[in-house]
Amino acid sequence: MKYLKEYRDLKPTRDYLKLIEKTVTKPWNIMEICGGQTHSLVRNGILELLPENVRMIHGPGCPVCVTPLNLIDKAVELLQKGVILCSFGDMVRVPGSRLSLQEAKANGGDLRILYSPLEAVKIARENPDKEVVFFAVGFETTAPANALSVLHAQKEGLTNYSILVSHVLVPPAMRGILDDEFCNIDAFLGAGHVCAIMGTEEYPPLAKEYNIPIVITGFEPLDLVEGIYMAVKQLEEGRCEVENQYARVVRREGNTEARKVIHTLFEIGDRAWRGIGVIPNSGYIIREEYKAYDAEVKFGMHSIQAPENPKCIAGEILKGIKKPHQCSEFGKTCTPASPLGAPMVSSEGACAAYYHYSDNLISS
Repeated sequence: MKYLKEYRDLKPTRDYLKLIEKTVTKPWNIMEICGGQTHSLVRNGILELLPENVRMIHGPGCPVCVTPLNLIDKAVELLQKGVILCSFGDMVRVPGSRLSLQEAKANGGDLRILYSPLEAVKIARENPDKEVVFFAVGFETTAPANALSVLHAQKEGLTNYSILVSHVLVPPAMRGILDDEFCNIDAFLGAGHVCAIMGTEEYPPLAKEYNIPIVITGFEPLDLVEGIYMAVKQLEEGRCEVENQYARVVRREGNTEARKVIHTLFEIGDRAWRGIGVIPNSGYIIREEYKAYDAEVKFGMHSIQAPENPKCIAGEILKGIKKPHQCSEFGKTCTPASPLGAPMVSSEGACAAYYHYSDNLISS
């Protein structure tokens, strides 16, 4: 398969590892933004193969992991009210303050696991006497399809469809991490799938303001090792630029049609990130003219609040301050079967990656 199998080729991957070894002269901390990148780094053993002077720090790039606890509780409440709740499968086992969606389903809630929000529009069409809500979670990557579902519902005149929105944006999160007093990041690997939608235009101001290299990177082993090499090379040469390793997918302007759909439905506003708190202008909110499709408004759910589990250090992990196995509950009271927080149960969570793949890292 062109543009995939060759990026899993071990020979060029090893060649880039050798280049990193030859290039690095001092310690550098590089954060990969996306949880998919984290899983690839851990699953493929890349962390153990990198020189000691190159330390990878795992970022907040898992939209499931940063979905606020009170949003899970709101979704559970909708199920308990008799709403047909539709969701991607990765949200089902994420713990709320009382129940997960899976547990609410077991208690009789009508939860539908879908591959596309457009399927939820079809369910609303076929069930005109029932309210249907799609749990719209994600970074910029999933925003076009979620926005399109509302536009389709409006075009069809469906009044029983709405979305529960938890869309967060990557560049403001990077800014929030860099502004944290404990930040020790020297460079970023940017999330290639986000940039495939949004392009790279938002990143040069960040690189300039914080004097930090940003390399937009894919997800296969060669993508990641080449991206790390490009970041290390910039650091060693004293450069702070935006480079695009994922050029086979990412263009400077991104996907202009997808961006147009996003900005038709959404505007930028403040968003709460689970374990981190509110980051200004870090998420999408539904525009006033489409509020009839906003489930929080439709069902009057703004007042629901939920405290985080005090034993879970997800915030420190998502900001790169600690590694998963540095949590005292890791692998004990917190496992994929009984998670304290979303990073242990999400398919892109750093805690889940360490639990499943990184015995060598944990023991070392």
